[in-house]
Amino acid sequence: MSLNATDSMNILYAVEECCFIAHELSSTLVLHQDSYRTICLIVTTHSRWMSIWKYMVLPFRRKDKDEEKTVNDEDEDINALLNTDSQDNSISREDPPEPTTDEERLHAISDMVIQTCMDIRRGENVLIVCDPTTAEIGQSLHIATQKRSERVLLVVMPKSRHHGEEPPTPVAALMRQQQVVIAATKYSLTHTKAVRQALKDGARIATMPGMNFELYTEGGMTADFQDVKRRISNITNFLRRRRIINVKSESGTDITFEVNWRDWKLDDNGICNRPRMLTNLPAGKVFILPKEGTMNGTIVIDGSWDSTLIDEPVELIVEDGTVVDVKGGSLAATIRQSYGEVAKKLKAKDRESVWTVAEFGFGMNPSARLVGNVLEDEKRMGSCYFSIGDNSLLGGSSHAGIHVSGVIAEPTVWLDDTCLTESGEFMANEN
Repeated sequence: MSLNATDSMNILYAVEECCFIAHELSSTLVLHQDSYRTICLIVTTHSRWMSIWKYMVLPFRRKDKDEEKTVNDEDEDINALLNTDSQDNSISREDPPEPTTDEERLHAISDMVIQTCMDIRRGENVLIVCDPTTAEIGQSLHIATQKRSERVLLVVMPKSRHHGEEPPTPVAALMRQQQVVIAATKYSLTHTKAVRQALKDGARIATMPGMNFELYTEGGMTADFQDVKRRISNITNFLRRRRIINVKSESGTDITFEVNWRDWKLDDNGICNRPRMLTNLPAGKVFILPKEGTMNGTIVIDGSWDSTLIDEPVELIVEDGTVVDVKGGSLAATIRQSYGEVAKKLKAKDRESVWTVAEFGFGMNPSARLVGNVLEDEKRMGSCYFSIGDNSLLGGSSHAGIHVSGVIAEPTVWLDDTCLTESGEFMANEN
């Protein structure tokens, strides 16, 4: 290949311009609005332009006659413009100091999510989804991901109205094109068609609904997820061949239902490193689809509902797997209203499905606390939870478009004739 002086300078000017654009984008958020609903914040890196500069431009660069030849033929102006990444990459790897400031703790957790939980590899396509309430966390995850892969996209979408609402169509389309999706949003995307389709297409996905700075940097997110994985793995034998579950509590819960013991989900352990894997973060729960039509009794939610610590317990009356009445104070009225609004959007024959008892599970994360956010509360050792609404992700028949969980703080749970927890004390051997 040979280039004349004019062609050589044209390449030089083009690459200089690209490098400048890349530099500007590295510190600037580029907004794109689609259908008045979706705002994409696309942040790019400039390392690819450094490669173009080094291998395509420098060999053809004109030099003055009196210019000395150096071993490293580099352009000082471009290096001054693009020096941040090269400096970072030259730092030797040492054990990082213990984070002390809020910003350091934020970035330390993001590094753990990217390196340990998701195990992102070089060159993987990564999509980070957040909304205005979680933009700080989304940006931190983006920074952490750039240390592993250059192919990372950060999208800020409008805040959803409730758990299980579908993301805007452009976001759903992007999710299908990724190898890794991390969704830190106010309301959960876990039980959506968008997530199901992305999983089917091979993505591995972590969702973090209701996440905020305090939840992100303390409690369940600080757990050793390799230890959580071990605990969950070791409880497998305890669950084998047990099909009748009974849950009671001092606040009035008394509910019985059947399960198919082979359907226990044991992979919510914080390690999401293979295609088609799905996890919540913080992770650490074991859960299952109650056999449809078999649940009868009373569930009293006394720990938390969604993102609310319970002041006055909420009583759910269940017949044949469906909630037929909700009793309690103002929170009970809010639950009836929110589920009623979702039901109105469904066909008449499907409206009852919003009240399906969709999921039962118990916590296995020793660092998780009861803080008034179900994302962490349901992972707390000794607690259990029930979810109401969409169960299609677990193989059920309810496609309700809503999925909300309520936590029982100190339950007694029996599997057949064996005690799992007694008044909130974990009895099964998970060591």
